[in-house]
Amino acid sequence: MIEFSNVTKAYTNKDREVHALCGVDLVIEDGEFAFLVGHSGSGKSTIIKLITGELKPTEGSVHVNGYSLDRIRKREIPFLRRTIGVVYQDFRLIKNMTVYENVAFAMRVIGAREEEIAERVPYVLSLVGLEGKSDSKPDEISGGEQQRVAVARALVNNPSMIIADEPTGNLDQDLAVDIMSLLEEINNLGTTILVVTHAKDLVERFKKRVIVLDKGLVVSDGMEG
Repeated sequence: MIEFSNVTKAYTNKDREVHALCGVDLVIEDGEFAFLVGHSGSGKSTIIKLITGELKPTEGSVHVNGYSLDRIRKREIPFLRRTIGVVYQDFRLIKNMTVYENVAFAMRVIGAREEEIAERVPYVLSLVGLEGKSDSKPDEISGGEQQRVAVARALVNNPSMIIADEPTGNLDQDLAVDIMSLLEEINNLGTTILVVTHAKDLVERFKKRVIVLDKGLVVSDGMEG
């Protein structure tokens, strides 16, 4: 699913080379649920950008869903990204579209047929507990419901993996637990889940694999609790 082999990522900042990652080795298997944690500047965002093909490693190799990211061609990147759903902290919903339209939009972008959209979107909305909200606009629903729409949008093209980047950062504790429980349910259906988070209490509560980054290095990797 995801394999980093001796991955280094360096940037040039004011004529000085800065290492965001330093020789990272990491494997996340198909169907796993893992948390990626670490302080700001530890390298979490760099790992996400390498997984999605936004960046290429300076050294080492990155393999994701059968694609070699250190050698991937530009025209292949959209196909890689179809295998990955991403959920963001700030939801990134289109305000003038309904819940249904926001989720359907993700399918239209990849050229899905309207019949497929009409069948798939209601199914995914029911999966995330939003059956009755199809016609609502984002500002007519709660923050927790908006994040569920974002999860539905990430899920609608049936990706093999979902990356959730601080998915509970704008939610209170109860809603945060709800969203994490939803991701756990999706993982139980077979989708690989990688959650980037600062929420120590959630990491402790859900007792999954925890990968800890510090200054570009994996300093700990194992099951919580």
